[in-house]
Amino acid sequence: VQLQASGGGLVQAGGSLRLSCVASGRTLSRSAMGWFRQAPGKERAFVAGTSYSNGGAYLAHYADSVKGRFAISRDSTKNTVYLQMNSLKPEDTAVYYCGTGDDLRRPDYWGQGTQVTVSS
Repeated sequence: VQLQASGGGLVQAGGSLRLSCVASGRTLSRSAMGWFRQAPGKERAFVAGTSYSNGGAYLAHYADSVKGRFAISRDSTKNTVYLQMNSLKPEDTAVYYCGTGDDLRRPDYWGQGTQVTVSS
């Protein structure tokens, strides 16, 4: 499985960015997919993710720090997950990684990371 993340950049506080992560290698429609971030000097932390429910719908999960500002979505036909980030804050600055696997918070596969920098 390969993951390709994109969409990072430099934005002013209050601005928005949309990250994309395309997975290839196998169908991941029933796997969890999500986003993590790692700021300098800090551990990688969960940001948002989607998990597959028995009813066939995808459930969204968010870290408390991004609830109400970030929105995760997923296109299973394209093996792609998106992260819409609004009302960005300087503390959102980090390298953002997408991951996928059976466990939402412990991915088996990682993308290469995309830098998000929010200036004050």
